[in-house]
Amino acid sequence: MDFADIGVLIIAGGKSSRMGQDKRFLPMDDCSMLEMILRRTTQQAFAEAYLCGECDSAAGLAALGKKYGLELLQDSRQGAGPLEGLRSGLAKMRTDYALALSCDMPLFHFAAVKPLLAEAQGELAVIPVVNGRRQPLAGLYHRDLLPMVEQALISGAYKIGQVIDGVPHKLVQMADNDVFFNVNRPADFRLVAGRLANAKRQIPLITVSAPQSNTGKTTFIERLIPALRACGLRVGVVKGDCHGYDVDEEGKDSYRFKQAGAAGVAVVSPKGYFIQQKTIGRASLVEIAGHLADVDLVIIESRNHGILPKISLWRGLGKVIADEETVAIFSSGEHGEQAISQYDINDIEGAARLVRFLCGR
Repeated sequence: MDFADIGVLIIAGGKSSRMGQDKRFLPMDDCSMLEMILRRTTQQAFAEAYLCGECDSAAGLAALGKKYGLELLQDSRQGAGPLEGLRSGLAKMRTDYALALSCDMPLFHFAAVKPLLAEAQGELAVIPVVNGRRQPLAGLYHRDLLPMVEQALISGAYKIGQVIDGVPHKLVQMADNDVFFNVNRPADFRLVAGRLANAKRQIPLITVSAPQSNTGKTTFIERLIPALRACGLRVGVVKGDCHGYDVDEEGKDSYRFKQAGAAGVAVVSPKGYFIQQKTIGRASLVEIAGHLADVDLVIIESRNHGILPKISLWRGLGKVIADEETVAIFSSGEHGEQAISQYDINDIEGAARLVRFLCGR
């Protein structure tokens, strides 16, 4: 069985209560989160494709459905969540199976669920499992499941998991990756924005920032590098310094060249090289990061010149940095910011996992 043998149901309902706004239309790159998944859907040869959602946004959904060739199926019941979207899709589809996919997984790619197609042997539901957690909104459903879904809705039981538990189903263990990452909260949205920004770069970048000196940026990075190296990652670092520096010792040849007026000096040895270049203005840290070779990612240490995605450190000195580029805060206590992912400032393992997510490694 292949995608050409099944249908696809893009489930685009829900109240987005944890997000505080309609997450379907949150901007992702040059489109909305919903449009991103619709684009990827049209790249697959599904036998039929439906967009299932609530009628309060029917105009926007209908326009997107028409643009990408998906028929809009409006929910009959309001407030019933994704189960109502599944019901409308099962009632309409002609194929035996359809992939039901939530629109709030911007990192999703269809190759990840191909193993489900091989496992389907007549079960009413075939569900991926990642790290012990079922992913019902990236699952395969048989159209014969419709009566059970309708009965659950009539009884007011709106949890898809409860319906799955009551029918013949199969759970398929999947590799631990990020394709099933859900954007439910503003903090999730920031993390994905950072991940997508790095996806456009040849070498991923991470900024480590703090509102004041003596917060421990250098120590934090110094501890983070071995944790990343243990994961097989080669790490480069670019540090912003407002005080100036000099890497040469008086009497060295490179020092003599500079004293003679050279605008730039490079020293190359069998084990490495350095370049010291005079500039009229402050060089871009991002541009300098691009010069680092043989690295998997670059960490930029800077108070004021970092870019998305930014990790903010806070030890009670100054006001915590929580600008648009900030995707996570590592702190030593309460600081009032709640809409950004929070970590203890000594959680280096958590920092390493976060950096790997932001870099797609």
